[in-house]
Amino acid sequence: MAANTAPPKIPVRPGASGAQARPPRRRPASPARRAGWTPWLYLLPALVLLGGLLVYPIYQLGLISFLEYTQAQVSGGEPTTFQGFGNYATLFRDSQFWQVLLATVVFAAACVLATLFVGCALAVLLTRVRALPRLALMMAALGAWATPAITGSTVWVFLFDPDFGPVNNVLGIGDFSWTYGRYSAFALVLLEVLWCSFPFVMVTVYAGIRAIPTEVLEAASLDGASQWRIWRSVMAPMLKPILIVVTIQSVIWDFKVFTQIYVMTNGGGIAGQNLVLNVYAYQKAFASSQYGLGSAIGVVMLVILLAVTLVYLRLVRRQGEEL
Repeated sequence: MAANTAPPKIPVRPGASGAQARPPRRRPASPARRAGWTPWLYLLPALVLLGGLLVYPIYQLGLISFLEYTQAQVSGGEPTTFQGFGNYATLFRDSQFWQVLLATVVFAAACVLATLFVGCALAVLLTRVRALPRLALMMAALGAWATPAITGSTVWVFLFDPDFGPVNNVLGIGDFSWTYGRYSAFALVLLEVLWCSFPFVMVTVYAGIRAIPTEVLEAASLDGASQWRIWRSVMAPMLKPILIVVTIQSVIWDFKVFTQIYVMTNGGGIAGQNLVLNVYAYQKAFASSQYGLGSAIGVVMLVILLAVTLVYLRLVRRQGEEL
């Protein structure tokens, strides 16, 4: 009988090519990896909404800033042309732009400092008074905060009116016009901005103070520290994350003030002496129909605010503060 001469089977190594090689199995995603995507799934609806309400308008603002876009292009009389950085070059060559930028920075800095000082001082005061005065102060502050900007600005213009305003009569300064001079007009607007902005700082800082353990404050008081020393050495360091938030918010709000300046100075004051960047952009875009130039001012404002916020946060990170 003939012997079996079939060749022996050669074993195939795992992973080697061949008909008998099995494809590698995929490892299931680890629970930690799946858990890492879970927060983003919850945030997805909000991110989509912000993308439509924030990202797309910023994209359109940047796009128009690179175009020649005036009333002729809006009405269809002339084609829209790409200008590159032409609008920015025109803007940076304008001496009025630099004057308005300087005035905006100084005015916003004064508003932020005044708002932080008054808000923090009243927050400390709330911790020192009884329940009824505290409730009255909170209700008055929240009423000022809830008042629309245009309503508050109109009321303040009436209060300081040179003919019918009660403030001039109480101070005995006759028919002095607060909005005629440049610095008096800026001071008047600063007071109105302070009036409607300090409640946010006051309420936020007051909530942070209430979260500080009472034992810490009592120990500092027993050691003989004054109220100013307790605030500077105990409260302020512990409230640093909160103070950072309210500072950044105040910088953003006060840098882009529009309603108060436009209403109280009648569009920017005499010969534009009280212009800020937001009102200046409005005049260029809508009063002069230079929409491309107005958009370029808006982009410059956005870049400045982003730079200030990022630099401030980076300085905080270097100090090891967690937000």
